[in-house]
Amino acid sequence: MDITTLGTCVAIVAICYVIGLGCKAAQKIPDEWIPVIMAVCGGVLGALGMNIMPDFPAADYINAVAVGMVSGLAATGVNQVYKQATK
Repeated sequence: MDITTLGTCVAIVAICYVIGLGCKAAQKIPDEWIPVIMAVCGGVLGALGMNIMPDFPAADYINAVAVGMVSGLAATGVNQVYKQATK
């Protein structure tokens, strides 16, 4: 993966971040389940991204789902970095 395909992963991180904010705002989902939801959403978006985005950094579904899951979990990490930095 080179720097030119980074935008596709950032898009998945951004979408998962918004989904995570929605989960947090709903207050019906326990906080410990949000990273799991982000990983699943990221995996689905990764599989979709492989078919939709021409420069997606994976060539098969297993790698596409793995890239998506890591991107989804990165959204959780971005949220935690922001929360810890503002404490």
